[in-house]
Amino acid sequence: MFDKILFGVGAASGLYLVRNLYTMLMVLPDEAAQGMIYRIMFFHIPSWWTCFICFFIAGAASGYSIAKKNFRADSLAVAATEVGLAFTFVGLATGMIWAKIIWGIWWTWDARLTWAFITALTYAAYLMMRNMIPDPNERMRVSGALNVFSFASVVICYKAIDWWRTQHPGAVMSFRTGGGNIDPAMEGMTYQNLFAFLMLCLVLVTVRLRQEESLRTLEGMRRLAFTRQRIAVLG
Repeated sequence: MFDKILFGVGAASGLYLVRNLYTMLMVLPDEAAQGMIYRIMFFHIPSWWTCFICFFIAGAASGYSIAKKNFRADSLAVAATEVGLAFTFVGLATGMIWAKIIWGIWWTWDARLTWAFITALTYAAYLMMRNMIPDPNERMRVSGALNVFSFASVVICYKAIDWWRTQHPGAVMSFRTGGGNIDPAMEGMTYQNLFAFLMLCLVLVTVRLRQEESLRTLEGMRRLAFTRQRIAVLG
């Protein structure tokens, strides 16, 4: 039953994204200053919000796993981090495409872009660290601590355009600016695509969580078999 619900959510997210894509391309007009390339924000902004939400869940799950020694929470932290990192790369890629059209360059060491890159490296380091620690308890404790503290990079990335006014455009969404900086129809489409992204994110995190739980079970069986083999040899 749960698998059918998960499949339904995934299918709904796909259909919603197709519907949104039709509205973006066929209904909404070009933006006065940027032309048609502004439509990339409908993927760029939601991808960043989605990854921030994933990293918040991952940090909370890591903190809980350390405090309660809960391996399922640790698995959730891994799943949310991996999915969040995938959406981070979507945000970086779409931002680079927009920058090439508007700025004439793929990349510049702007404050927001730099911290976005640092954030991606930080969470990639978390995933790499997990593979270097064989003991499950030590892995959960050490990598979990890094995951908790890594969220500070997310906060800096989010506030960078407020703290340092460099080349990256300022905030445009009404909840950050008090309104007036973006057409309501364009802002509404951004929220709708965010909802579709979150539905897709839910499916991906759930699937990845199941995989991580299966891997943890398999790892436990291997460790148990190895221990029994050693006992048999020494005995």
